[in-house]
Amino acid sequence: MTPTNKQAPRTKRWWPGILVGVFLTAVCVLASGFMIEVTNTDTFCVTCHVMKPFRTAWRRAPHGGANAKGVVAQCVDCHLPHGGFVEYVAAKAYTGTRDIVLNMVIDPETYDWIGHSQSRREFTYDNACRSCHQNLMPEGMRTSGIMAHRQYLTGTIDKQCVDCHEHVGHKDMITEINKYYGKNELAAGKPQ
Repeated sequence: MTPTNKQAPRTKRWWPGILVGVFLTAVCVLASGFMIEVTNTDTFCVTCHVMKPFRTAWRRAPHGGANAKGVVAQCVDCHLPHGGFVEYVAAKAYTGTRDIVLNMVIDPETYDWIGHSQSRREFTYDNACRSCHQNLMPEGMRTSGIMAHRQYLTGTIDKQCVDCHEHVGHKDMITEINKYYGKNELAAGKPQ
């Protein structure tokens, strides 16, 4: 059975649209991957003025490369979830949008950085810590650390990594914030 004259031209009209659609989809996918990669670096994050003292504190901490192995964790390695891709991209979009808005709205010199750091569970993910730190009982660990990690692993305590390891990602964070904004450390809050 051969197609009628009416069916042949209609089919031919779809091909340019399909080809353009496939091309635009490929461009969007590739551009999205590129944008995710570009925005995953500390160089991108520090483009927000308020992030500069955090970057300084991060560079001086083990996660910023101040460790025996020279390993560097980027901002997204700690501050985005390491579950599925959709969760990661959704959290990245939400966090990025929130950070841009806050960067325009808050006064970083009067903002309560100490108070905000108490809610670190909201912006540091346990599954992010565990994606790198899989062995929680390495050789040479003190007994107190082994006991605490055992309780954490068995779920007998309601703790997350940042509850015990408060400043592991940003060494002397409050000191760096106060120095950057020219605050007297004692007037701004207790030193770390």
